[in-house]
Amino acid sequence: MKTTKEQIMPQLQKASRFYSDKGFWHKVSKLATKATLEALEKVLILYYCFKDPATPAKEKSIILVALGYFIMPIDAIPDILPGGLVDDLSVLTIAAAKITNSISDWHIKQARQKLNKLRHKD
Repeated sequence: MKTTKEQIMPQLQKASRFYSDKGFWHKVSKLATKATLEALEKVLILYYCFKDPATPAKEKSIILVALGYFIMPIDAIPDILPGGLVDDLSVLTIAAAKITNSISDWHIKQARQKLNKLRHKD
């Protein structure tokens, strides 16, 4: 089943209301054992780019919506279903593509360090 832009746009607009650091880290921690390395790395790169004061406001707004959608409790495909992260990953991939010029080596390094800590926690 293909999700159309018209189906997902209202949820994306609502998503920015759900973003919080606490909600973000809760979901990342919860998924650290389930999600793929690539998916969590993308999430963390966007997070560190969002937190960087050098990132332009336009790019931050794109990231905010994507991260809000990522942690939103109800979305197009519920996360508990098999393949339930597909919609979240699609939104994150689109956001990363839109702001690619704002992603620095520092953002990538920070994301990989944090991901390594999350994957190896006892």
